[in-house]
Amino acid sequence: MIEVGQKAPEFCLPNQDNIEICLRDLKGKWVVLYFYPKDLTPGCTTEACEFTEALPDFEGLDAIILGVSPDSVQKHQKFIEKKDLKITLLSDEDKEVLKAYGAWGPKKLYGKEYEGVIRSTFIIDPEGKIAAVWPKVRVKGHVEAVKQRLEELRGRE
Repeated sequence: MIEVGQKAPEFCLPNQDNIEICLRDLKGKWVVLYFYPKDLTPGCTTEACEFTEALPDFEGLDAIILGVSPDSVQKHQKFIEKKDLKITLLSDEDKEVLKAYGAWGPKKLYGKEYEGVIRSTFIIDPEGKIAAVWPKVRVKGHVEAVKQRLEELRGRE
């Protein structure tokens, strides 16, 4: 798992409009990078809707929110349209970025083990370093916790 202080792994992924978004192009901004399992599922919908609701607060902190899942660009488009999301969703169909951030690995459900997305969130500072990590996210209250941590980090600038 990636730790605070480490350089964030570089990535370039297509967003919901099939436009490539690269971490290197976001230097100078705070980035909230969150990994989630699947579009239009209950927990993932709640998380995306809460990040959308809080977007003005994050923008006020000069932060961009990027959600990443293995879903296709087309699925992301449907998710955004159906739930009126205002955040950017990135498609990592080959799971390379998920793996680079330790957000892909063994999970258990009803006693069965399988490989899947480990819901996790990272704050990346303007220099491209990891500033905060949530390795196993519970959706309830998470967006508020991320916002508070970002406010604390911004207060140290």
